[in-house]
Amino acid sequence: MLEGYFEPIRPEILFGQQLATSADSLGNFVSAYTDARNFPSFEGAKIAIIGVGESRGSVGNQGCAAGPNRIREKFYRLKQHQYPQAIIDLGNLRNGLTINDTYSAIATVVCELLGARIIPIILGGSQDLTYGHYSGYKRAEQIINIVALDSKFDLGIPEDTINSDTFLGKIILEQPNYLFNFSNLGYQSYFTGVENVALMKKLHFETYRLGQVRTDIQETEPIVRNADLLTVDLSVVRQSDAPGNANATPNGLYGEELCQILMYAGLSDKLSGLGLFEYNPEFDRNGQSADLYAQSMWYFLEGIGLRKMDLPLANPNNYTTYRVTMEEIEQEIIFIKSMKTERWWIKLPTDNSKNRYVSQHLLPCSYKDYQQACNNEVPERWWNAVHKMV
Repeated sequence: MLEGYFEPIRPEILFGQQLATSADSLGNFVSAYTDARNFPSFEGAKIAIIGVGESRGSVGNQGCAAGPNRIREKFYRLKQHQYPQAIIDLGNLRNGLTINDTYSAIATVVCELLGARIIPIILGGSQDLTYGHYSGYKRAEQIINIVALDSKFDLGIPEDTINSDTFLGKIILEQPNYLFNFSNLGYQSYFTGVENVALMKKLHFETYRLGQVRTDIQETEPIVRNADLLTVDLSVVRQSDAPGNANATPNGLYGEELCQILMYAGLSDKLSGLGLFEYNPEFDRNGQSADLYAQSMWYFLEGIGLRKMDLPLANPNNYTTYRVTMEEIEQEIIFIKSMKTERWWIKLPTDNSKNRYVSQHLLPCSYKDYQQACNNEVPERWWNAVHKMV
C-alpha cells in the first residue's frame, strides 16, 4: 500500500482556517488524505496531487521544502472547471533517510499511478525531484520525452552529486536509459554558456531561448505535445511575476505565458506527468508566486478537460496526409494534419517493429514545419528525431 509513504494534510488547507469555502471551490471536489484512517481510493481518479517537501538537493533555494502546502492553499480556493476531473490528493510524501530514498519513493508512487492511468502532479520541493519522477517511468519501462521550463539546462558534470543543477545530466548518463528526447523552453544564454548549448545540440535535444518562446508562444504547443513529463523551475518566470524563488532574476516568462504553456500541456493526449518546483515561500510577496503556480495548475486541468483524443492512429479518416519530397535528403517527409483540431505531426521512418523507439514514430510539429519543408528546408526537429533513432 502507498499509504505508508505519505503524511496527511490538514483539513484547513482544503477549506481555509474557518473550514468553509464557497460551494464551487476546488477544495470541495477533491478526495484528500486528511485523515490517517482514510487514504484516497484510486478508483475513478484522473489526477493525483503529491506534495514533496524535500530540499536537500536544492542549490541556493532550501526554503522550497515549505512550498507544497502553500500552493495547495491557493489552488483549492480556485473555482471548479467546466469539465471537472476526479482529483485525489495523496498528502505529503515522507522524506527518506537519504535523498536517494526520497527519489526511490517518488519512483514507486509514480509507477503505481501510471499503471492506474492517473496523472501525478508533484509539488516540490527542489527540481532534482524530477529524477525520481523520471525513475517512475523507468520502472514502468516506458521510453519518454521530457520538457523543462527552465532558465538553464541543469546538466552539471559526471562527477557531480545529483542536485537541482545536475539532475538532467544524471538522467542522460543513466543506463539503461529511457529518455528519448529532452526539450528546454525559456533558457537564458548568460546562464547556460556556449559549451552547454553546443552539447545539447550534439545530443540532438531541442533548446529554445527565452526570446524565441516569447516571440511566438503558440510554437511551444507541439513541443509540449511531444512530452510525457513536464518539469517547471519557477525561476523560468521573471522575478516581478514570481518573486518566490531565491534564484529569481529580472528576465523570464510572464505569468500568463506560464499558464498558456500549462494549458497546452493539459491539452496533450500524451502528457502524463507534471512537476512544479522551486517555489520558496520565504521570498514570496503576498503569496503571489503560490497564486501563479496554483493558477497554472488550474489551466493544466482545464486543458485535460478539453482533450480531444486527437491521435492519428485512433481514426485515420479524420486526418489528411501531405507528402513533401526533399532534395537534400533524397526522400519524402510525411506530414499528418488533424481535421478536428488542425494540429500537425511528422511521421518518422521507424518501420522496424523491433526498434525500441517505435512508439516515437509520430512527432508533433506545427504548420511552420510543413511550410519549411515545402521550401525545401528540412525541419530541424525531424533531423533531431531521426538521428536519435539510429
